[in-house]
Amino acid sequence: MLPPPARFGATILVLAPMLSLFGGCGSRVTVADTHEPESSGLVDPDSGTGLLPDATSLLSYCPSDRCPAGLTTCPTSHFPCDVDLRSDRDNCGTCGFACPAPTLRETYECIEGRCVVTCNVDNHSLNCDGVSDNGCEADAIHDDHCGACGIRCTDPEKPCVNRTRFGDIGCGCLGDDLYCPGNFQPCTDARFDDDNCGACGNACDPTGGGAERYPNTYYGCSDSRCGTLKCKPYWGDCDSDMVENGCEMSLFSRDHCGACGNACPVDQDCLPDVYGEPKCMCPANETYCAGECVDLATNRFNCGSCGYACREGVSLHSSGICTFGTCSLRCIQGRADCNGNMEDDCETDTNSDPQNCGACGKVCDAVAGQACVGGQCVVEPCAEDGGVIPR
Repeated sequence: MLPPPARFGATILVLAPMLSLFGGCGSRVTVADTHEPESSGLVDPDSGTGLLPDATSLLSYCPSDRCPAGLTTCPTSHFPCDVDLRSDRDNCGTCGFACPAPTLRETYECIEGRCVVTCNVDNHSLNCDGVSDNGCEADAIHDDHCGACGIRCTDPEKPCVNRTRFGDIGCGCLGDDLYCPGNFQPCTDARFDDDNCGACGNACDPTGGGAERYPNTYYGCSDSRCGTLKCKPYWGDCDSDMVENGCEMSLFSRDHCGACGNACPVDQDCLPDVYGEPKCMCPANETYCAGECVDLATNRFNCGSCGYACREGVSLHSSGICTFGTCSLRCIQGRADCNGNMEDDCETDTNSDPQNCGACGKVCDAVAGQACVGGQCVVEPCAEDGGVIPR
C-alpha cells in the first residue's frame, strides 16, 4: 500500500488504484484509476499522449476503520489495528500466540507470522535438528557437530576444541599446537609454554633451580625445554645485553610499544587495550577509557568523561544519546513525547494512536473510527453515499 500525499480537505490524484491505503486524516481523497490510460481527458499538446485520466476514471477514498492486510486488533490492543501478526513477538500469526522468551542459548523473533529461532554464537549453540520448539539444542564444541551442524571429528587424537580465544572451533589444534585438556585455552604452543613445556602439565621452575637472576627476567620454556632466561611479560631486552641489565625496557613505552623498536605515531600513546596488551592508541581527538579510544563529545557510554554513561529511558521507547558531551533522551521511531514530560518517557505511540497519528496532535476521523497505521490514517474506496464500500 502506498500513501497518497493527502492534505486535510484536499482532492488528490494518484497513479494507482488500491483497495486500502493511507491518507490525510479525516479527508476524502480522490485517486486515478489508470487501467485505461488511453481514455485520458487531458492531452500533452507536444506528444499527443494523455497526462491524466478523465473524471470518469477517478476513485474517491474515505476514512476507514478496517485494518490493512497483516494487521489486526487484539484483545490486548491499545488502538485499532496496532498489532502486526507478521512481526509481533507477543501475537505471532494470531492474537495471543507469543514466541518463547530468549535464553542464553537462543532468541526467538516473529518473522512472517512464525516464531523463528536464532542461536547465540557467543555461547556456541546450534539448532541441528531444525526444530524451533526445543531451541538451539546442540553445542558447537562437540565431536558430532564441530563449529557447525554436520561437521564430525572422528580422530580421537583430534577432538573438537576451541583453538583460540577468538573462537576458532575445529577438529584438533592448529599446526604444532599441543592439545592439553582441562586448560582454559586447551591448545598451546608447547615449545614456549612455561606451564606446558614440551608436554601437557610440564611447568618450568621460574628460578631455574637457583640460577643467577637479572632485572625483569625469569627462567622458562624455549624449544620445548625449561631453563631458558626470558623477559617477564611486557618487558624487553631491547639492547640485546640481558646479562648486563636484564630486560631493561618496558614494552608500554612510546618507543617500544609491545615490542622493541615499535614506536607509536607522534599523536598516540602506548596503552593497554581491552585485553591488557600494549598498543599504540588514541589520536589527539580521542580519550582513553578502559582500553578503548572514545570521543567524549558523542560516546553514550563515556559522555563528557570516562565511565559516565547516558541512561536509557524508563521504557524501551527512547535511547540515551550524547551530544557535545551532554546526555539527553531521544524517542525511537514511532514514539513521541507529546506531553512535554520526559519523566514518563516517550509516552505516545505515533504509529497507532488516532489522536496523534504520525505526529503529536495529528487526529484521524473519530466519527468514522478511522484507524492509524504506520503513522498515517487509513482510507478505503468510498461508496456512492459517501461511506466506505462494504467488503
